[in-house]
Amino acid sequence: MVLTDLNAMEMADVEDVHVSADTDVLLRVGAVGICGSDVHYYESGRIGSQVVEYPYRVGHEFAGIVLEVGSAVTRLKPGDRVAVDPAMPCGRCDQCTLGREHTCRNLRFLGCPGQAEGCLSDYIVMPEGSCFSIGPETSLERAAIVEPLSIGVYSIALAGSMQGARIGILGCGPIGMCVMLSALAQGAETIYVTDKINERLALATKSGVAWTGNPDEGDVVGEIIEQEPRLLDIVFECCGQQEAIDQGIDLLKPGGKLLVVGIPRTDRLSFAMDSMRRKEICVQNVRRQNQCMQPAL
Repeated sequence: MVLTDLNAMEMADVEDVHVSADTDVLLRVGAVGICGSDVHYYESGRIGSQVVEYPYRVGHEFAGIVLEVGSAVTRLKPGDRVAVDPAMPCGRCDQCTLGREHTCRNLRFLGCPGQAEGCLSDYIVMPEGSCFSIGPETSLERAAIVEPLSIGVYSIALAGSMQGARIGILGCGPIGMCVMLSALAQGAETIYVTDKINERLALATKSGVAWTGNPDEGDVVGEIIEQEPRLLDIVFECCGQQEAIDQGIDLLKPGGKLLVVGIPRTDRLSFAMDSMRRKEICVQNVRRQNQCMQPAL
């Protein structure tokens, strides 16, 4: 399936793909997740400087079955089922040698304009390093969600210890839920969750968070501060919205940390500098994930 224009997709026949490098793995795609970034490309044709040239195939969250492997592949064999990291770093640049493969200078990422075609296809070739074996107990559908879950795992790793932490998650779509589940798994003491879709809040409550609120239906900042007068240790902004950035600054205690996980539709967001400066808030951007696929599995 390829994007052919704004809000338009078509099914297309393409040439077969083949193993060409000795580290290649030929996969039959089994399940694909649709990311918010895919929706951005569909609706807007771009994310910042990354602009779609039509026709173009998006998609980067997927799992599949190994059909063929290159001569140097050692971890996989035909028939294996795998979750896939859509990032393909060069392994040679300064960022890769520093252990920052997610900011590789020569990174190729599935479904990212100018880098690589996406995975909305029957077959695809990936490097062995991007493929992670899954057991028979894990469905391909669940395995396809490992990539966004790895973003949640990485976000928590960047935030620091969750033991005794009182945190906020602003935006509880798929990525916010992945952050929430990772925080719960790492022992966060109290989690406050907001979203504008009440069904998502119901899922968060079912998962075991302390409080949920809809900013369209009440003063979520005031309600959280009423319960946490000393404010929160960490806030994860997971929806890419200016109002959530503002709420995060208001909710953080002095010395707190704001992690910007969501991808905004606009090129610029602003910060309430007086409050952020006086409270010495630390702002940490989260760029996808780094070496967290296996922990997420």
